Amino acid sequence: MSQTATTSTPSAPAAEPLDRTARTVIAVVVLGIITTVLDATIVSVATDRLAAEFTVSLTTVQWVMTGYLLAFTATIPLAGWAMDRYGARRVWLLAVGLFTAGSLLCGAAWSAPSLIAFRVIQGAGAGLVSPVGIAMVARAVGPQRMGRAMAVVGIPMMLGPILGPVIGGVLIDSVDWRWIFLVNIPVGLACLAWSVRALATDHGAGRERLDAVGLVLLSPGLVGLAYGVTAVAGGHGSSGEVLGGIGGGAVLLAAFVVHALRTDRPLVELRHFATRGFATATAVQFLTVGVLTGAAFLLPLYHLVARSESELTTGLLLVPQGVGAAVAMALTGRLVDRGRGREIVLAGVGLLVIGFLAYTRVGSDPGQLYLGAALFAIGLGAGCIFAPTSAAAYASLDRGAIPRATTTMSIAQRTGGVVATAVFATALQHQLSTGGAPADAFGVSFWWPLAIAVLALVPAALLPTARSDAHAER
Repeated sequence: MSQTATTSTPSAPAAEPLDRTARTVIAVVVLGIITTVLDATIVSVATDRLAAEFTVSLTTVQWVMTGYLLAFTATIPLAGWAMDRYGARRVWLLAVGLFTAGSLLCGAAWSAPSLIAFRVIQGAGAGLVSPVGIAMVARAVGPQRMGRAMAVVGIPMMLGPILGPVIGGVLIDSVDWRWIFLVNIPVGLACLAWSVRALATDHGAGRERLDAVGLVLLSPGLVGLAYGVTAVAGGHGSSGEVLGGIGGGAVLLAAFVVHALRTDRPLVELRHFATRGFATATAVQFLTVGVLTGAAFLLPLYHLVARSESELTTGLLLVPQGVGAAVAMALTGRLVDRGRGREIVLAGVGLLVIGFLAYTRVGSDPGQLYLGAALFAIGLGAGCIFAPTSAAAYASLDRGAIPRATTTMSIAQRTGGVVATAVFATALQHQLSTGGAPADAFGVSFWWPLAIAVLALVPAALLPTARSDAHAER
């Protein structure tokens, strides 16, 4: 199967406008993605309330988040195969419907075990929503308009982790914990109704063979890795469980790599990495999504622990990061479509470096204006990365390769996120155990996201340009 694009990259400075069909697909996908991204973090401020509600320990409540993450991780590898076999529209409707049904069940949960089980249903749907949605957008807009499309699709991905704790704090304080799940239902139903009406029916191959061996290796491998690193970050699970999860997951993933390179139609197509645009873009997203996901663990905790802020205040103090991301994504889409993607990514990674460098100074107890400026820089950097790297990745592939490519990139993002979170959490726990001031412990821990952001400059510098390197690939 050919994996390089057959359409040339635009050389003219003018960007082709988005037609009505493309705008509709983008809007439907954003509506579907926003609740799944919010839901991944909205529960983080409800752990104490849920423990009191069900009279269970915080370790038990931790599984409300862990169960969601593990189910989310397990279903991602199925997205590409399912789209090829059944068509993207059918899989999208199933994913959004499953997530919405899970939300309703979570809102009606009567015990901690029932809530954990229903969160698994939610996570199973959410794991398919993002890769399927991005694949539909990429097919609808084509390579020439990918920058603007991904800038819009990236909005919920950038803002969701930031707004989740804020919305969760407001709902818990003013209404009831059940509304952190019930709020998804009207959005999910609206998305389903709009999708049925607006999305064109597409037909999959119908007989696309499932790579059963790959599924047995990849999904358990990802779940094992996610469980191990989540146990480290959450402080639950024995050392044997952590090492077993991480070690067993790593072995299964290595076995999958060997299997995938020897199979004609593997569950996840690793041969896409032979294409420079896809390989470098995925490397940038693996590192930067890892940094930002891990920072979503460190940043709120710093305000909660070192500065003794409330959950709601902490969420509001993190708003500058979301503002920065929104500003960057609003400005960069057209520049990406005009061939300036590599420069934008380099600038974005540089802004991440500046922002995290500022946070390494939190031991000196800086003012909120200083921290807000650092968060704004981090948000600007994040907003400069998703759209151009996604555009570079998918523009270098045939449209027929996009479903499995979105699955591969989603797995890279998720893996980067869980690994970075575990590293940052372990570093923070070590620093806190030394008995020093909490602010000093956080200051040292923030050197880790800074170091990974610096490392991301390497694949960012190797991204192809739209007018020269992309043609050289071919």
